[in-house]
Amino acid sequence: MRMKLINVSLELFLLTASVLQVLPVCHAQETVPATELKQNPLAALKAFEVAADQPYQLGRGDEITVEVIGRPELTSKHTVGPDGKITLPIAGSIVVADKTREEAAADIQSALSTYYSGVTVSVGVDRYTSNHILLLGAVEHPGLLTFDKTPTLLEVISRGGQLQTPSTMGAAGGAATPGTAGPLPMGVPEECMIYRGNATMVTVQLRSLLEEGSSLANMRLKRDDVVFVPGPDKYVSVLGMVTRPGTQRLEKKSTLPQLLAMAGGPTEKAGQFPDIQIIHRGTDQSPGKTQVVSYKDVLGPKPLDLTLQSGDIIFIPQSGFNRFAYTVEKLSPLVNLFTVGALLR
Repeated sequence: MRMKLINVSLELFLLTASVLQVLPVCHAQETVPATELKQNPLAALKAFEVAADQPYQLGRGDEITVEVIGRPELTSKHTVGPDGKITLPIAGSIVVADKTREEAAADIQSALSTYYSGVTVSVGVDRYTSNHILLLGAVEHPGLLTFDKTPTLLEVISRGGQLQTPSTMGAAGGAATPGTAGPLPMGVPEECMIYRGNATMVTVQLRSLLEEGSSLANMRLKRDDVVFVPGPDKYVSVLGMVTRPGTQRLEKKSTLPQLLAMAGGPTEKAGQFPDIQIIHRGTDQSPGKTQVVSYKDVLGPKPLDLTLQSGDIIFIPQSGFNRFAYTVEKLSPLVNLFTVGALLR
């Protein structure tokens, strides 16, 4: 019996020793860092594109017909006002802007049901006047463009006419335009910027996409987008809580205070002394870096340790929002082939 207990103890000792030898090896395997996956910039650009099946939303200035089935005396034509409303007899004002035809019809039907029983309403668009895209920059015919369907980037560029950039005038590529068999259009810009709202912007390498035959070269746009075609001048984008967000010309002697002043300066939503984020444009090999500058330092007499280059983004966030971590997380991996300012209000 005593010999058996010794043998069992010896077996337990050997088993424990073998486990202790294995554990460090397992621990070493667990600490091997995982391979970090980088987001494809084309995926970010695809996410920016408007969905193909997105229904049309009524806008200010659209001319519509409100038809009440079986009640011709209630059927009427309206123009959506600047406040997004139409006015119905008895029912009064109803907001229809930014709603689909079906949503607007349901709201009108609900309002009329207070005064009439068994009403059925349909809404039709007689004339599209709110589906605007603003085209700016080095084009022959900049201005506000109106579309009766979902606008696309190439449609906007082509309606702007010949580019006013000597380096691209008459430059035609050999690749085909997506969906066609012909060569690239004359004077297609190397890149263009699309602004959406006050704080979202993408830079599209248009010529490269066309040469690759990518459908993203003719991406679908959203109402009120602003398309900017840069000329030979350098530029930076000033976004966020500023009076006039958009593109500013970058001169050799341009300073951050001057660029902010040209954008109208920070708004009240930025707070008294906001932290200004400079998202430097990256390259194909490395993403852009984010630099934070205090607005107090901008106003101070000491020169800023800051070098701006064409394509950089100057962003002033809304007060109370923890800006730096969010910006670095969302922007830095994407500011390379396509400069993406996915900064929401």
